[in-house]
Amino acid sequence: MALFDVVIIGAGAAGLHCAAHAARNGHKVIVVDHAKQAGKKILISGGGRCNFTNMYASPENYLSSNPHFCKSALSRYTQWDFIGLVAEYQIPYHEKTLGQLFCDESAKDIVRMLLDECARYGAKVQLRTEVLDVEYEQDTYRINTSQGKLSASNLVFACGGLSMPKLGATPLGYQIAEQFGHSIIPVRAGLVPFTLHPTEKDAFAELAGVSMDVAASANDGHFNEAMLFTHRGLSGPAMLQVSSYWQPGEAITVDCLPTTDAFEWLQENQTKQPKAQLNTVLQQLFAKRVVTQLGAYHQWPLTQRLADISKKTFKTIAEQLNHWQIKPNGTEGYRTAEVTLGGVNVDEVSSQTMQSKLQPGLFFIGEVLDVTGWLGGYNFQWAWSSAYACAEGLATVPQAKTH
Repeated sequence: MALFDVVIIGAGAAGLHCAAHAARNGHKVIVVDHAKQAGKKILISGGGRCNFTNMYASPENYLSSNPHFCKSALSRYTQWDFIGLVAEYQIPYHEKTLGQLFCDESAKDIVRMLLDECARYGAKVQLRTEVLDVEYEQDTYRINTSQGKLSASNLVFACGGLSMPKLGATPLGYQIAEQFGHSIIPVRAGLVPFTLHPTEKDAFAELAGVSMDVAASANDGHFNEAMLFTHRGLSGPAMLQVSSYWQPGEAITVDCLPTTDAFEWLQENQTKQPKAQLNTVLQQLFAKRVVTQLGAYHQWPLTQRLADISKKTFKTIAEQLNHWQIKPNGTEGYRTAEVTLGGVNVDEVSSQTMQSKLQPGLFFIGEVLDVTGWLGGYNFQWAWSSAYACAEGLATVPQAKTH
């Protein structure tokens, strides 16, 4: 049986970052993962360029059953700390929009950096290793794997959530958490496209691939970003963002003219160009096919002259432009979701160290916890911050006599 101070399950963003920091603090560390490749989610993120953090990351950008939980970790290892590491490795990067930082060249640069950090401090990374079960006795964890048995006084779960099963996502972290008495906040897909009911899907089929800037909201989530029509429903940053705040059966609100009072604008145009058709005027703001499809769906009098349209009709059209209520059929689910909402209940975990309050030497970091960031590099920042907090927490727990 191989003996370690720390076994980390999951060679993703959180697991690798934690391994390097824990090894730097003097622990004998191994990271295991069932995948053939480390950092698979990193590699496909940001279109292959990895949106590795956000310059504006703060606790307000995270959803959790306890919104205060993320504050400690985010304040102790900030986006600037990670940016410093990226700079140390001379990885070129740029801001794309809204504080989102991407690699200039490839997400491989980030994975290589994390693996180099593990090698630098002596943390072992073992892939193609499936965890079969975990036992705990006499202050020691015994982890049975497809590659043999491991033993450690500390066990860190960094194995993510259920999003993107093609990359190998499994419920292992939740199952082990429950084994040791933890409760799981119900999980569901987050940062995910919406699907529409057949009526709406058919009405907007012609618009697949069309993007427009909107202000979208669902419950407490309000985002001014792009919305993309797809052949199955609605996507784009605005939709992905509000999906994390949306509950099944609810409507989302879309403002197609976020900077314009549609009613005032229509009245002004009625005065300026009374003989113009509604169709023509709306094409000043929207692409022709958007006007055609929205007009048909909402039954707007597109061929009528503005002079012949009543104030009441303008009010209805304006309401549909500024406060369009859409009730999605559902979401695309974990298949395309960027994150998993819910997870290990953070009230049962120390916000300082990420250690279980119920089970000594058991830690949870990254997406497996009930902490979900916005789209735009926030979830990677949670991985880096929670990993660092855990590594620092490990420094305060007794080491196994493995050296």
